[in-house]
Amino acid sequence: MRPNRCHEFVREALAKAPDIQAVDTWEGRAFGLHITFTTGSQIWAGMTFAAAPGDKGDGPETPVHGETPAEVPMPELFKDGKVSPTGAEVYLAAALTNAHCDEVESAYPYGSEAKNSGVGLRFHSGARAFILFELAGRPGQSAGGQKYNLPAAF
Repeated sequence: MRPNRCHEFVREALAKAPDIQAVDTWEGRAFGLHITFTTGSQIWAGMTFAAAPGDKGDGPETPVHGETPAEVPMPELFKDGKVSPTGAEVYLAAALTNAHCDEVESAYPYGSEAKNSGVGLRFHSGARAFILFELAGRPGQSAGGQKYNLPAAF
């Protein structure tokens, strides 16, 4: 799945998750996301992509379809009314897994071993997408602060 279509797929899929209030394009970022949870907590994430082997991006895209990932239970997102980066990773990965897209091979949280928080997507075509959490904030906060230095809870 190429970047433009992937960005749109992620926005639409996440917007359908029960604990997400809105998913908007992060202003000033070609493939950025501004995710607002139902509590008002927010994440600003950048998306990057790795093309499928041999896909140079010229010419029409040829989607590769396969088996959709098995549905997973939606995990609890909020703890004491707040979101943690780890909780957001697991929740967003589950929402993307449950989107029933036959181009998606898997969605996964980066986990505690990763340097930064985020979610990855593998596609049947061999392409990959990386959703890296850059900023997080409490309800009403604007995008600010040091990138990748996320609060433990927001």
